[in-house]
Amino acid sequence: MLKILGRANSINVRKVLWTAEEIGIPFAREDWGRGFRGLDDPEFLARNPFGLVPAIDDDGFVLGESHAIIRYLAAKHGRNDLLPTDVQKRAVVEAWMEWQGTEVSNAHRAAVLALVFKLQVTGGQDAINASLAEWPKKMAVIERQLEKTGAHITGPDFTLADICIGLTVNRWFMTPTGEKPDFPATLAYYDRLTERPGFQEHGRNGLA
Repeated sequence: MLKILGRANSINVRKVLWTAEEIGIPFAREDWGRGFRGLDDPEFLARNPFGLVPAIDDDGFVLGESHAIIRYLAAKHGRNDLLPTDVQKRAVVEAWMEWQGTEVSNAHRAAVLALVFKLQVTGGQDAINASLAEWPKKMAVIERQLEKTGAHITGPDFTLADICIGLTVNRWFMTPTGEKPDFPATLAYYDRLTERPGFQEHGRNGLA
């Protein structure tokens, strides 16, 4: 059985959990990371030398990094709807995935750590303020894209890009940042994703 290593309140772990639900893969999850067993534990590092969650153990095949994992799972199980085989369509899906994992994550990190997890942030209030200023700009990019597609982030079909962007959208609505800009296309997208059982279980489930 697929083992997924990482705490359930990690956005990157939830990408893997949601993907597994979409595909219908039975799995077991082990708690690792903040508040649980440390990521410097030799047992964990043997599975993921990066020392980050998530990691998987798929019947002896071990892999880290959430985006690599979900691409692997989609490819292994022949889910070309989630990760297209057409090279150009796949590149567009992966571009949105990587933008979420770098630019958007960097923008919201300080705000989420401080306001959701109540942790001290390197750089203090200045870093939090900068995060609160930058994050809406990234969300505005998502809003414009959804206005264009009218459905999912890369077009009419649900893909792995929606797992990454959808969890960011959930984090946006769940984080108490004060008054937020009005993003109606993003809100409609959020509601549309909620029709998916995997998102109900691992996205819009009360966690940011």
